[in-house]
Amino acid sequence: MRLTPLGDSAVVIELGNSIEEATASRVRALVADLTTDCPAGVRDIVPAYAQVAVYYDPAHLGDFPAFCRELAAWVVRADDSAVTAVGRHVDVPTHYGGEYGPDLEIVGGQHGLSAAEVIALHSGADYLVHAIGFAPGFPYLGGLPANLVTPRRATPRARVEAGSVGIGGAQTGIYPVATPGGWQVIGRTPLRLFDPFRKEPAWLQVGDRVRFQPITAGEFLELSNRAEAAARAPATAGSAHSDRAGRGSAGIEVVRAGMFTTVQDLGRHGYRSAGVAVGGGADAIALRVANLLVGNPDGAAGLEFTLVGPELVFHHDTLVAFGGAEFSGIPRWQPLHLASGTRLKIGMAQAGFRGYLAIAGGIEVDPVLGSRSTHVRAGFGGLSGRLLHDGDWLPVPAVRRRVSGHWHIDERILPAYSNSPELRVVKGAHAGEFEQTICEGTFTVTPQLDRMGVRFRGGRLERGSTADLLSVPVAPGTIQVPPDGQPIVVLADAQTIGGYPQIAHVVSADQPLVAQLRPGDTVRFREINLEEAHELARTREHALAMLREGLAEKLG
Repeated sequence: MRLTPLGDSAVVIELGNSIEEATASRVRALVADLTTDCPAGVRDIVPAYAQVAVYYDPAHLGDFPAFCRELAAWVVRADDSAVTAVGRHVDVPTHYGGEYGPDLEIVGGQHGLSAAEVIALHSGADYLVHAIGFAPGFPYLGGLPANLVTPRRATPRARVEAGSVGIGGAQTGIYPVATPGGWQVIGRTPLRLFDPFRKEPAWLQVGDRVRFQPITAGEFLELSNRAEAAARAPATAGSAHSDRAGRGSAGIEVVRAGMFTTVQDLGRHGYRSAGVAVGGGADAIALRVANLLVGNPDGAAGLEFTLVGPELVFHHDTLVAFGGAEFSGIPRWQPLHLASGTRLKIGMAQAGFRGYLAIAGGIEVDPVLGSRSTHVRAGFGGLSGRLLHDGDWLPVPAVRRRVSGHWHIDERILPAYSNSPELRVVKGAHAGEFEQTICEGTFTVTPQLDRMGVRFRGGRLERGSTADLLSVPVAPGTIQVPPDGQPIVVLADAQTIGGYPQIAHVVSADQPLVAQLRPGDTVRFREINLEEAHELARTREHALAMLREGLAEKLG
């Protein structure tokens, strides 16, 4: 057993280093014990093949060494009573090859096998679900035949279709939603593996046994049509809020939606084990401060928009505040009174990448899995799980607040936004495998950036080992290095489990700086220790608490 920090917000308990059923049993037993009686300060518990990640809030963590000792004692107790429930036996209908499995021939070629032999081997094996991660409902399966072990693609695909069955090293799995991915895709299933409105959102569960059942293209289409019909039957949460009908007089009309505008709060905790990213505002500090400035709780739902802001009409008197990126003519970091009928056109960002708008009372779309945040890739949360459209209606309570006196906040509590920031990092689990550190040289932001992460270009980071890694837990701020040697810093919508080496982690206090980077911006990295990272988180939280206390006297 070994405990390894995952950035400054999680600890990974390593129980082994291979895909083995005995280790999987220990993992399940530990997760069951931790879930039943969770240590103080824990926010999420996520199993992987041979690890358990325990996520905590770094701003409210007490004695970190004592926390780790408590976790180590938990492992011993779990091993002493390692009894885990037997999962279900599940058949997964799969059409192999063709447009549904574009890498089938590549996998066969690497092993001297025909396509038919690859299909027979893959569908003839019994698999165990070791973990759910990467994307909502994505099952990581152990049991792949040794003569099908195939390295991941050198460069990930920008889009892998939902239902795709892939091989990544000694692992096989199924992509439940369309997402970027680097596994070799050999087939596709028509099954719907994730539904946020089911009692258990992930269709497959850790401990289930799986077999792949080959089907024809015709059978695939028939099953796919049935799955789509079943998915359309229940009303999508939030859809009733897309227009004004029956919503009363208070609310916001979306005249122009802007660019990638979504409803976001501070995200959903407790669902990482189902592969659901925490999500929420990519620059969480900007959203929190804006909310405080209008008298909202930190986690109230507001709007996040990228480079081009929306044009909105307010149908009630309200108080709003802007944070994050700088937009011409829009004052940031102060409350603004808007009268009913006000038309607000936000326009283009002059600096930064993402802007935030908080409205008194917050946006009242239906919560899904405990949050109003929009998960666009998985299609749930926010307003029908999608970007805002022209003509949408956002429900907002008719909350009237006033601001007393003339004042401004001390901007020293805000992140030091820049187009060439220095990002503080702590070492990653695989830092020792690289010939250089991430702190050497300057890296440039590429156009490949979104809410999942930011890809950089710079000096190639060479990993000494060519061995494929087991997929392990990931957290916002993790810096992964794919085979092309160019680092990726993952953000709010990042996968919960990933298989690329982790060279470092951007500390929580500096992650808002990453969220505001544009293509062409540059960064340098500087390593600090974990104790310093925790202190930065506590200092930031203390500053926000002082702001909250001061604003209580100014807002009525």
